Amino acid sequence: MTGQTLRQARTNLGMSQVEAAARLGVSQTLLSLMEKGERSVTPPVAQKAVALLRATPELLPVSAGTRHSDDQLAADLGALGYPGYAYLRGQPRNPAELLFDALDRPNLDARVVEALPWLPLQYPNMDWDWLTTQARVRNRQNRLGFVVALSAKVAKKQAKRGVAERLSQVVKALEEARLANTDTLCQESWPPSQRKFAHKQRSALAAHWKMDTRLTEENLAHFTA
Repeated sequence: MTGQTLRQARTNLGMSQVEAAARLGVSQTLLSLMEKGERSVTPPVAQKAVALLRATPELLPVSAGTRHSDDQLAADLGALGYPGYAYLRGQPRNPAELLFDALDRPNLDARVVEALPWLPLQYPNMDWDWLTTQARVRNRQNRLGFVVALSAKVAKKQAKRGVAERLSQVVKALEEARLANTDTLCQESWPPSQRKFAHKQRSALAAHWKMDTRLTEENLAHFTA
């Protein structure tokens, strides 16, 4: 998060530096230096700015090494506004980091998997360069491509033209790195019979991305209505 975006979040709320500094737990002098770019915005201040000043979590720091449990991932989604986990308490987390953390797993709770397409739909301006780079390093680009392509279909259905166009650009970039091997959407422990069934039932979009999954936009009605 830059000082400029921190200042913008504060002024959007019509808040003085003195009031914002008190909320963020820093001195007014330090906040002023951060906003001017003379001091870096620390991770704790960035976290508080998201929670208290309504700054976008897309500006939070990212780390490929951060790993949370399935339960914590659910809480992370709830903290970002995902309706299905709104009852859980968690700290705001960069959506790009959260999405990579989830996709880079052999297995993941099916309810969390179902929530993943909500992230690109809600945060279409996340750090795609960082996310696609990490996905390629870990050979997760097909998983990411499928999730983003599914989000783009939902955006089109909801007539969110700008979101659909942005996500389509990401999909196009991932197409160039699409892998030939078939994968699951974080369900590697499935027995052969279950995976074979998912393979037969998968959508054309899932087949394109070599994903053995039955997830489609129809499964996302709870947050796309």
